Amino acid sequence: MAKSSSPAFPEETHPRRFTRFVSGRSEADGFWELPPNGLCLSCFVVLSPKEGAREALVGRIDANQPWLELGAIDSERALRIGEGWMLPSSHLQQFEPPQQAAERILREQLGIELRRLEGPTVVSEAYRRPGLPHSGPHWDIEFVYRASAPARWRPQHPAWRELRFVDPAATPRDQFARSHDEILEQAGFQIG
Repeated sequence: MAKSSSPAFPEETHPRRFTRFVSGRSEADGFWELPPNGLCLSCFVVLSPKEGAREALVGRIDANQPWLELGAIDSERALRIGEGWMLPSSHLQQFEPPQQAAERILREQLGIELRRLEGPTVVSEAYRRPGLPHSGPHWDIEFVYRASAPARWRPQHPAWRELRFVDPAATPRDQFARSHDEILEQAGFQIG
């Protein structure tokens, strides 16, 4: 396919390929197979101690806990990211609505139920996976919800080695697990 040099669509391909992914349907009908390097749908919950607070709840996961079930994090990745601050988050389960995923994250990863979640803010990114510089992009679509913690709730849960409210503006970027700093920026926080 030829690339257009039009300034309005500098990276456009012809014919246009809209993001309609279905197995077994015809490209002539405008349907495509999934991107070869994948597409992930994820949900993040940015929990603050109270409305308008500058702090957000982050944690360091316990790699010995069942993170494959809690958030689709395999054991190798859990060990690799275990030292970085992470937001409560998970990939969506197949056909799970984002709001339901946020409620599941709160229940399974923090042991709380909240009636009021703000959002989602939807963030999309495409990037080449580390170690595969010549492969095509991997796509992420992320649903970000905000909420205030229940009054007098103490952040602790067996899935995490440590949970705490931190001021992201006072936390160096390299202390966050991959992309969790960017999610906090999308939620309106400054990063240290």
